[in-house]
Amino acid sequence: MNIKLIAVIAVIVIASAALIGVYYAYQPSNQKQTGTIAVVDDQGTQTTLEAVPQKIVSLAPSITPILFELGVGDKVVGVTSYDDYPYNFTAWFEAGNMTCVGGFSTPNLETITTLQADVIFTTDVNEETVPDMRELGFKVIVLSAASVEGVYKDITIVGNATGTANKANEIIAELRSEISDVQEKISAAGITDKPTVYYEVYFSDRGIMTAGSATWLNDIFTLAGGVNIFADQTAEFPYTSSEVIVQRNPTVIILPTNMGTGTPSYGSVEEVKARAGWNSIDAIKNNRLYIIDQGIMSEPGVLIAEQVQAVAECLYPQLFN
Repeated sequence: MNIKLIAVIAVIVIASAALIGVYYAYQPSNQKQTGTIAVVDDQGTQTTLEAVPQKIVSLAPSITPILFELGVGDKVVGVTSYDDYPYNFTAWFEAGNMTCVGGFSTPNLETITTLQADVIFTTDVNEETVPDMRELGFKVIVLSAASVEGVYKDITIVGNATGTANKANEIIAELRSEISDVQEKISAAGITDKPTVYYEVYFSDRGIMTAGSATWLNDIFTLAGGVNIFADQTAEFPYTSSEVIVQRNPTVIILPTNMGTGTPSYGSVEEVKARAGWNSIDAIKNNRLYIIDQGIMSEPGVLIAEQVQAVAECLYPQLFN
């Protein structure tokens, strides 16, 4: 055979092999993730999982939607009685398709033990129960997002722990983009005078609960183009008084709907307007009192972009309605 022809054939073979190598190097792997998975939770505790978990328990209504958004909802075997998103889990409990593991802050360890979960996700609400669960041999990951960036971090942690890191990155990118769209719309309108916001979490004889700087809601108000009048309060949900709210004089008041079917803690909008001295508040005088869906606003999780959108619609109705 001609020496030049042999050389050409050799070059073709080598080049073909290289192309095949590149092709397979960039194809998505269908193999199940193997080896240990180590994640550090919001309390700084490292949890090592022997493999991708196949049985998951969620003890927080904020975490359950993350799991389903990541595509591992079929591996969730237990949730709390407070979970109602992304599905009506009460119906699932009744049908025997999901196990109720107790309340948000009162998990039933006996029930959890019967499920033999590979990993349990919870929040610092169950801080006192976590050592007991770990003593029973369970892998427990504690999440406690106190900001929007904290929510992104928690989605990353859950993604890493469940072998869905790429999907977690996609969700975070989408949430950032949706929030950015809202901010760009406000910025394009050239509005410089930001509305001051009062958000009422709960009304009771003890006082009025609102949102302070240590909760993710404070970020939501800021990202939506507002200023939380209680941003100077370092607690998550500080109690305040009617007199203080009047003194701080918000330009916008936002009230949540009731989570259940009963009457909201504040009664009605007319009752709020009739509170002593509230007729002097700018929000009342200018009819800037809005009702917002508590189902959207109740948790720091995958609904944060919807939360920003909902608040922005209250603050800038001329732009979003």
